[in-house]
Amino acid sequence: MANQTNGLRRIFNAMGYSIKGCRAAWRHEAAFRQEAVAAVAAIILACFLERDPVARILLMGSVWLVLIVEIINSAIEAVVDRIGPELHPLSGRAKDLGSAAVFLAIVLALFVWITLLWRHI
Repeated sequence: MANQTNGLRRIFNAMGYSIKGCRAAWRHEAAFRQEAVAAVAAIILACFLERDPVARILLMGSVWLVLIVEIINSAIEAVVDRIGPELHPLSGRAKDLGSAAVFLAIVLALFVWITLLWRHI
């Protein structure tokens, strides 16, 4: 019984940390706020489009993925900034790679939306 309590406590703690992370992303990351507003609009639009469930999940999931990748990118940037303010090629590369990941997620979302909407026009 003690293991279940510890397991449940761990899950609730993890959920609290996740909520804290989402709040931090909203509070400190302008790009996340912009993408979140766009994602909410896109998800609402996807709910009203007459699409089969798989297409709707792809539409919503593609914009949700952008938010996930943006949070990971923000975490990378925070760690790099924590290490130190001096310029270093590896720090720059880490930030550039995170940015590239966000860009690719956005391109994927656009591709999914264009493909699924174009098919039904």
